Amino acid sequence: MAKFAYPAFNIGDYSLIMPVPLHPKKLRERGFNQSVVLAREVSRRFHISLDFMTLRRHVYTEPQISLGKKERAANVHGAFSVTDSVKVKGQKIILVDDVYTSGSTVKECARVLMKNRADRVAVLTLARAV
Repeated sequence: MAKFAYPAFNIGDYSLIMPVPLHPKKLRERGFNQSVVLAREVSRRFHISLDFMTLRRHVYTEPQISLGKKERAANVHGAFSVTDSVKVKGQKIILVDDVYTSGSTVKECARVLMKNRADRVAVLTLARAV
């Protein structure tokens, strides 16, 4: 992911990289956030600041895997928040996630970031489920 050139997407136009956060309970269960691992490498490769603390998942949601598209959107609605809107305001953000299935999670994260006055949000994922 960090070594790909992205010909249709100019990463250099972005000012901040944020991984999709896990709820603290899920993070304790898993022991790591795979999106942070991916985001860290992209951040290093392209010399873009990484922020994995400002976007938070404050609602523990049921796993998305068994839900349909509408249920996925409802499941994550309101699950994310920004801890400091000053860190988001005016930023061009790359939101990093491991797998894009229905897009509900990244859409909700992007909605919250834009509500907190991010200039723009792009999504970068490792895989797309079909």
